[in-house]
Amino acid sequence: MSSRDRGRHTGMSTQAHPLAPADRDAFAALAERHRHELQLHCYRMLASFDDAQDLVQETFLRAWRKRASYAGRSSFRSWLYGIATNACLDAIARRARTLAAAPHYEVTWLEPYPDALLDATPGPDDELISKETVELAYLVAIQHMTPQSRAVLILRDVVGLPAKETAEQLELSVPAVNSALQRARAVLAEQLPAERAEWAPGAEPEEQEKALLDRYMQATEDADIEALKATLAEELRFAMPPEPEAYVGRDVIVGAWVNGGFGTEDFRIRCALTYVNRQPAVANYVLRDGTWRAFALDVLRFADGKVDEIVTFPLEATAARYGLPEVLA
Repeated sequence: MSSRDRGRHTGMSTQAHPLAPADRDAFAALAERHRHELQLHCYRMLASFDDAQDLVQETFLRAWRKRASYAGRSSFRSWLYGIATNACLDAIARRARTLAAAPHYEVTWLEPYPDALLDATPGPDDELISKETVELAYLVAIQHMTPQSRAVLILRDVVGLPAKETAEQLELSVPAVNSALQRARAVLAEQLPAERAEWAPGAEPEEQEKALLDRYMQATEDADIEALKATLAEELRFAMPPEPEAYVGRDVIVGAWVNGGFGTEDFRIRCALTYVNRQPAVANYVLRDGTWRAFALDVLRFADGKVDEIVTFPLEATAARYGLPEVLA
């Protein structure tokens, strides 16, 4: 079979095709250009930083194995997104089976994404990052959708693929894609807080917010309960993923902290500031055996000059991810 016939048979151009089977280096270089945005895509699908990294590698492996199937009907980028999305859907299905087999298995369903990594690779995916789809509220909201609806929403409204390409990548009909998108948007409208448009994620904190951050961290380090409460909204919301419960009410939440030992000599805290998901995050270090060790990361949201929401994540094993030391001098 001639090279021209081989190209016709596989649907691939015979002129320096980027996915030629023997051209592994060219394929790797082409795929690598999309690593950053694909990791963000997998992160939105799974809400897990670690799983997103693994799924990008899985995407590249699947793409290499399926390279002969790329016929050029869509862009190489869209083709990769289709593979990544289906890899994520498979991962979600595996997670569901694990939960069914072991109901008490803990799933890290939400992990922060460091701003330093969001900004690490400026390029064509900047627009995807600037959209308000990396904030924690958005990630929590789309967990309430079916995996397929979530995939359609992200491919259509975040990545910007046309309905026809989305349908091809997910092996659905265009009407099915449109229906799933309609359902997903309805869930999003229901789950996102009404005041979300006022948060302006990604914007530099105003002077008032910087001062509020300073007061919040100082009051935490001083274990000054009244000063800390003065920085918090009366209807403060507090959550600790992966626990599903959220707590509401400043006095109730601070009271629980005090009952847990906060403010005592045995529970002293030092703070450091970083940014994740386009939100400020305060790292808490606790004194253990004479050393300040990473303990928890509080991701904050502001409203009306107060801390309106705190979402807390374990920090012991992940401090370096956020540009933070494991111990403070």
